[in-house]
Amino acid sequence: MHPPLSDAAAPEALSQLQPQPRSPGDLFVSFTWLALQGFGGVLAIVQREMVEKKKWLTPEQFLEDWAVAQVMPGPNVINLGLMIGDRYFGLRGALAAVAGMLTIPLVVILALAVLYAHYAGNPQVAAALRGMGAVSGGLIAATGIKLIPQLRKHPLGFPVCLAFMALVFAAIAVFKVPLGWVLLVVGGVACVWTWKRIAP
Repeated sequence: MHPPLSDAAAPEALSQLQPQPRSPGDLFVSFTWLALQGFGGVLAIVQREMVEKKKWLTPEQFLEDWAVAQVMPGPNVINLGLMIGDRYFGLRGALAAVAGMLTIPLVVILALAVLYAHYAGNPQVAAALRGMGAVSGGLIAATGIKLIPQLRKHPLGFPVCLAFMALVFAAIAVFKVPLGWVLLVVGGVACVWTWKRIAP
């Protein structure tokens, strides 16, 4: 039986036990695969690949990193790729992850743009795109529901987290408050409140 880890040694030992990318090339291939699966949005795909399959992130780490990625300027998944790549291989890793997210999908998007310009007036094409939008919304909602259990470990407590979720949903979906103001006000209150809870 292994002796218990000291407080100082525990984080380092856990990071060694957690799977991680083998090289920047592994990051490039993994994020390329993510991008090629992410029709209409990659949140659901990223959570499944990074947390459930590759286990590069724990559910708690994914929730924390995704929260940071959302409040930073730019596309959320690009921000997340930058953070994951930098964590393991510094600047090389960050560039490899972003290149994986953009290179092949850029070629595909350009080809699809040419096709769409040619067939945009076709009613069947418009109907198919609306159907994809509905599926994409379902994928994002399903991923959000899967992340809810991790909120039970939040310093503010599960009921308070659910209240913040309901407040954000109402502000954006019902009252049409711009996302920037919601992040600034509601996100700011949540950050300050959490900081006061965990501050020594």
